[in-house]
Amino acid sequence: MSKFIFKCFFLICFLFVGVLIGMQHANQGIVDMKGHEKESFTSPVGMKQDEDGNVEATFLGNEVESQTLSEKKEKLEEMKAFNAFSSIGKALAELIEGITGKLVEFFASLI
Repeated sequence: MSKFIFKCFFLICFLFVGVLIGMQHANQGIVDMKGHEKESFTSPVGMKQDEDGNVEATFLGNEVESQTLSEKKEKLEEMKAFNAFSSIGKALAELIEGITGKLVEFFASLI
């Protein structure tokens, strides 16, 4: 029994050392991919608020322009985008709604 426990303990220690070596190797690979050995990795998304209260956002190093929802809505209304699938879906939904309404009325009249 003691031989078994000793073998298990030795195997666990050996595997733990292997995990530590693998973590070190992975860290070195990440540093090699990045191209420099800067210790702190930058966040992909950043938000700052200046003293005027304006919020500036960056996404992957690119500055994101902020627009209000009303401006976006006006822009979409100006585009007057037509989506064929949307109109087909609406027509199909109205047709199915009408048919099911008529069926419900018919079965209700029988009862």
